[in-house]
Amino acid sequence: MGYPGYPEEFWDSIEKVEATRERRLKEVFKRITPEEKEKLLEKWHPDYRPEGKRALKLGPNKGDYVPNEVADILEAYPLIDPNDIDLEDIDYDVDVLIIGGGGSGAAAALWTNYRGIKAENILIATKLRFGDANTKMAQGGIQAADRPQDSPPIHFIDVIGGGHYANKPELVRILVKEAPLIIKWHEELGVMYDKDEHGNFIEIHGGGTSRKRMHAAKDYTGLEIMRVLMDEVLNREIRVIEFSPAVELIMDTSGQVAGAVLYNLETNQYYVVRAKATVLTTGGFGRLHIQEFPTTNHYGATADGLVMGYRVGTHLRDMDSVQYHPTGAAFPEQIVGQLVTEKVRGLGAQLVNIDGEQFIYPLEPRDVVAAAIIRECYGRNKGIVTVTGQRGLWLDSPMIEIIHGEGTIKRYLAAMYRQFKRFDIDITKEPMLVFPTLHYMNGGIEINEYTQALNADGKPIPGLFAAGEVTGGVHGKNRLMGNSLLDINVFGRRGGINAAKHAKKAKVGKLTLKHVNNWVTKLKEAGIAPKRKAPIILPEYRGKRALSRSINIGF
Repeated sequence: MGYPGYPEEFWDSIEKVEATRERRLKEVFKRITPEEKEKLLEKWHPDYRPEGKRALKLGPNKGDYVPNEVADILEAYPLIDPNDIDLEDIDYDVDVLIIGGGGSGAAAALWTNYRGIKAENILIATKLRFGDANTKMAQGGIQAADRPQDSPPIHFIDVIGGGHYANKPELVRILVKEAPLIIKWHEELGVMYDKDEHGNFIEIHGGGTSRKRMHAAKDYTGLEIMRVLMDEVLNREIRVIEFSPAVELIMDTSGQVAGAVLYNLETNQYYVVRAKATVLTTGGFGRLHIQEFPTTNHYGATADGLVMGYRVGTHLRDMDSVQYHPTGAAFPEQIVGQLVTEKVRGLGAQLVNIDGEQFIYPLEPRDVVAAAIIRECYGRNKGIVTVTGQRGLWLDSPMIEIIHGEGTIKRYLAAMYRQFKRFDIDITKEPMLVFPTLHYMNGGIEINEYTQALNADGKPIPGLFAAGEVTGGVHGKNRLMGNSLLDINVFGRRGGINAAKHAKKAKVGKLTLKHVNNWVTKLKEAGIAPKRKAPIILPEYRGKRALSRSINIGF
């Protein structure tokens, strides 16, 4: 018996997985207690490795511990010399500037327009192409409590529990309360969610959920949502400037944020944008490869919004917490780190070790499952080791076909099937090798319920709004599956509405980059040498950094 896509040394283990499948199908695997979860996390989750963090030396979060890679970009010198930027030569003069072209940026732009700001007075500035963002890469689904046996309060409890009670309750309340509204809006725009023959939503569990509330479009959910949002933005003729990341926010002499300096990657020119309201929707930090982990994130996810926001005084929260998705591909090497959606486990696939033994309930919260996999691989030495040194465990996907019938995977997990079939691995018949991968920035810029960015005193920074993964507070210390696509839509919508409201009454004074000069002074006073510059815009993969991230992971 052979498995064409896998090396021969894996075959004995795969046969053990097959041999234990019938028994595992009949077993009810016991969930671990809250006390057991905390012990597991403290010993095996990467967040608890003290060598992975350091205290910030300056800024609103001085003294807070953050990942070393985040400290590197926050404690960096600016890319520009303010003296080289002519702020009187304005290239774009708009009511609302949206920095970031993913789902939260598109939603913000649309709701800005819906609330009376003309399309020509809105500008989306995006680093790569419009839509090149983590939104398109989100697969499993979007949560919304819209069934009789479910409710926003139950959803609220799940979110708070999953976030280890560190969430900002007023933001969670908004998230769950407005979720059904978002699904309704999506349907009106043309998002094609999975439905049964009677026209009812097909909803499944996600990790940490007590009810089935995951709406999906096969395992292309984010791509489907982004397709529709992009069409709506373009149909409304909202302006989009591509390959033009923001490198610095602009303020005016009254202390409000009044636009940004953009850098055109194609022409190497700087553009000045003056805006009455600015919305940061720049996403997370996946391409910083925290603790050398591989990542599911798109190429531009370098936390530029954190850097720019921090320099104008935004307070960051929960930056000590990083989400490692439990199931990133661990083989073949060409796709190491790419997402294996939680929907695979939601449909019944189990996680098993080299001997075919199940070691964790598959739908525990993500941080718990990730820690259990790391423990199994490095503490119990029950993982499979590839030729490059990558360790992994089996996600027994053929169980889905046994539970739900032949054809289920191709119908509801088409992306997963194709991702592995390219390498002669048939996940309807063979398990997938997985290991945790850097997935999501749990923390970020602190906002209030109006999506206004807050300073260290909890007061809004005039003219600055933020939405999506760049923000913190919604998910606490751990995000549940399906709440990221919900987050970007709920708070992207709110960001657009409140930016429009602000822009209608705001007046912009004389533009200045004085805060950038002040930041340089603080860096020098803190004794930080001018070796690093940020935002980094694009990740560096030359030399050693081009190697598999997983080689250097040690526990």
